[in-house]
Amino acid sequence: MTLTGLAGAALAAVLALSAPAYSEGETVAKLLSFSDLDGWDEDAHDEALRVFLNSCDRIKGFEWPQVCRVASQQTNAKTFFELFFRPVLIEDANDALFTGYFEPELSGSLTRTAKYRYPVYSLPKDRTARSPYYTRRDIGEGALAGQGLEIAWVDDPVELFFLQVQGSGRIQLTNGSTIRIGYAGHNGYNYNSIGKELINRGVYSEHQVSAQVIKNWVRRNPVEGQELLYTNPSYVFFTRRDELDAASGPIGAMSRSITPMRSIAVDPAYITLGAPVWVEKDGNEPLRRLMIAQDTGSAIKGAQRADVFYGTGDTAGELAGRIRDTGRMVVLMPIQLAYGLEEQNET
Repeated sequence: MTLTGLAGAALAAVLALSAPAYSEGETVAKLLSFSDLDGWDEDAHDEALRVFLNSCDRIKGFEWPQVCRVASQQTNAKTFFELFFRPVLIEDANDALFTGYFEPELSGSLTRTAKYRYPVYSLPKDRTARSPYYTRRDIGEGALAGQGLEIAWVDDPVELFFLQVQGSGRIQLTNGSTIRIGYAGHNGYNYNSIGKELINRGVYSEHQVSAQVIKNWVRRNPVEGQELLYTNPSYVFFTRRDELDAASGPIGAMSRSITPMRSIAVDPAYITLGAPVWVEKDGNEPLRRLMIAQDTGSAIKGAQRADVFYGTGDTAGELAGRIRDTGRMVVLMPIQLAYGLEEQNET
């Protein structure tokens, strides 16, 4: 059978240096059993259930409220998932691809100084969806200066660029406090991969490119590096998230905090936001675990495309930056939806 879509869409910026091309076409759904899931019995299902409950009430679809009520009363998470869901493999023409993302930590100040001179901007009031807006170059050259839009000032333009790619972060201030910021909007331009730009210029081959490699190159070549950043016209604006405590993750596309190694970003055209997803990521650091689809991203396109949230800070960033792996992911659908697919397959 073919599927044309399962949910709505939202935006959170993520890094994908050379995401596979995507065009709409046939999508095939295949009903599996839990015995088909590699490593299913060994996972900590109770961890996944807690993350699932964190955003369950925001899942769209009439099948979900009853499932969420039952979930809140469960004492055996593995049994709950096996009783009320069925695994469904959704595939399109593209190969599976897993990447990683994280919440950056930057150094900053609430006032501009010689060291802290790169602004983190809030969403301008004159930014409307129907009109073109300033490009990254325009903004970098001062188009928004003097409007009082600065949330803070940071000391590194490269880290600021990657903060925008990730879509949320923390800024450690000179007075010892920390502010949390999250995605508020963007300037309306599509993201252009600067990693792919370096590959096209012959600076690096595809297997050499990572976030850290890009950062190091820009710092070694400050003039050319700034021009490289300007080749991505997209620009992200932020808002303070003072309601978040230090232990909470950043806010995902479902307006709830996401959880390291249990939350993933997906394409909501194929996977309902909030749904459990069984991840079988291969590569040097394979993953076999149940995750929750709580985020989206402008580069996350396709039925088998996902971004794994690795956490906060430099260590998480290093781990996330190494991930570009194959594998597969299997959606857990409420039984009535899954059996509906099976009946359509039989007709």
